[in-house]
Amino acid sequence: MSTKRDRQRMIDDIESEVEYTRHLIGRDHLDPKVMRAMREVPREEFVPPELKYAAFDNGPLPIGHGQTISQPYIVALMTDMLNLEPGCRVLEIGTGSGYQTAILSRLCEKVYTVEVVPELSDAAKKLFETLGYDNIKACTGNGYDGWLEHAPYEGIIVAAAATYIPTALVEQLKPDGRLVIPVGQPYSHQELMLV
Repeated sequence: MSTKRDRQRMIDDIESEVEYTRHLIGRDHLDPKVMRAMREVPREEFVPPELKYAAFDNGPLPIGHGQTISQPYIVALMTDMLNLEPGCRVLEIGTGSGYQTAILSRLCEKVYTVEVVPELSDAAKKLFETLGYDNIKACTGNGYDGWLEHAPYEGIIVAAAATYIPTALVEQLKPDGRLVIPVGQPYSHQELMLV
């Protein structure tokens, strides 16, 4: 199958998920700008080589170090929930392979991203440079602390489940800013929350 056809299948799957979950998410479509970013960012570049065949499947994939690249539907939904405007600055907690980061970079002026696993952070930085994503600043650190140096942010997105909403993240939001975070136990019941 061609990458173009696979990418369209992924977009179709996202749209089907939105239709299926519309009563839960309170919307019957996602922002066209988000869907355009999902079409444009090459997800296949953000998965391990041996999993490229599954890059466009609507499910998470392992990326090493006990981490995963999120399901495309969840990436699109969480991005949509931020309600990003041109010129905004976003903080991402949990860079992982950098896919969510790259999506965000197509929708805002600057993305700051924090990853706790040094190997993942280093690999993502190299990939951003290779692919020409020059509006991303990445670091290795504890995401629960946010990144105060560049605060406040119009949006903050947390890519991995947290057991609670960190106060530092709420404090680093601009007034009327949005924080999207899955809350619950890892590998158990979680709720996607918008603050």
